[in-house]
Amino acid sequence: MVAAAMVLLPIALAGCGGDDSPGPGAAPTTAEGVGTVTVAPDGVQEITLQTQDDYVFTPDHFTVDPGTVRLTVVNAATQLTHNFTFTPDSGPQPIESSISLLAPGQEATIEFDVAAPGDYPFECSFHVQLGQVGTMTVRG
Repeated sequence: MVAAAMVLLPIALAGCGGDDSPGPGAAPTTAEGVGTVTVAPDGVQEITLQTQDDYVFTPDHFTVDPGTVRLTVVNAATQLTHNFTFTPDSGPQPIESSISLLAPGQEATIEFDVAAPGDYPFECSFHVQLGQVGTMTVRG
């Protein structure tokens, strides 16, 4: 019985390997600089988010200081169209800036000011039911 298990175990484990493509729940591949808040020479805080064919923003949470924010969204998807908007009536103050449409391979940048500390939820309104949401936190 033990001998049979010793023979069958490597065969069973070999069936688990092979395809190196990421499966469901795997971390998306991100471009360099995605998710890092930096300060540009003009003093504006900059952040790049990425979205793919997996209904998530990478990152789905980031923190900035009060002031001007320049946010770029890169759609690295090969099939899905996305958008970006701050969830209406959900943050300490309204942020009207949004990106209405990003086809696969496109990117767009918006710039806006934030003064009130707190959490500002954002979403892809096309896929909010699938959980494509996130939060920008403004420090107090």
